[in-house]
Amino acid sequence: MTQTGKTATAVTMIEKKAVQLRHELKHTINRQDDLELTGRLRKLFRHDRHADSHGIYRVSSLYFDTPWDKALREKIDGVNRREKFRLRYYNEDLSFIRLEKKFKINGMCGKYTARLTLPQARQLLEGKIDFLLSGSHPLLTELYSKMKGQLLAPRTVVIYDREAFLYPPGNVRVTIDRNLRAGLRENDFLNPGQRHMDISEGLAVLEVICAQFLPDLVRMAVQVPCRQASAFSKYAACRKFN
Repeated sequence: MTQTGKTATAVTMIEKKAVQLRHELKHTINRQDDLELTGRLRKLFRHDRHADSHGIYRVSSLYFDTPWDKALREKIDGVNRREKFRLRYYNEDLSFIRLEKKFKINGMCGKYTARLTLPQARQLLEGKIDFLLSGSHPLLTELYSKMKGQLLAPRTVVIYDREAFLYPPGNVRVTIDRNLRAGLRENDFLNPGQRHMDISEGLAVLEVICAQFLPDLVRMAVQVPCRQASAFSKYAACRKFN
């Protein structure tokens, strides 16, 4: 089989792999909303395992896109079936770096992930991508295929502070993302002290993710008067400043 054939086979495999699709609702909230919500949520639900003693952790993501902004335009246009690739690590821990492909189909979201080592992540940022074909993980092979075929490349660094709450019934996850920042250089992504620009304008993003249903307890806990679900994208917001 040719290299192209191997790549196509691997991409097909990852598309067929079963993954749980989930509902995702987002709201932008102001500081008062944030204070009221956080007070309720902390009394009802436990924090995510990544959290520090205050229940907060930093998320640093590097998003990929094509020269013609395929991921950005599909998000803005509300394309029904779309995807985006990103690298991600938490706090200053570069021992845990993950490649993620997040996709949306008919309003439902799913995600594939693969671990990368720090040397591999550095190679990726330097454009040395042949290592993506040396492993057996189909997501790495798919990224290689799209970096070659669609000219997918690192574009934007997105940083924020997250407080996440878990409620196992219904497999529910509620997050509040604060202090949204845009990294100034994608090549500095692996530097936890990288320069960035605060673009939050005093707003936070409330996100509710669930599988089959949203339990009444969670529904009542996340109520914010006069707020409607929106299509807010942290990636799109940060791209304005690149």
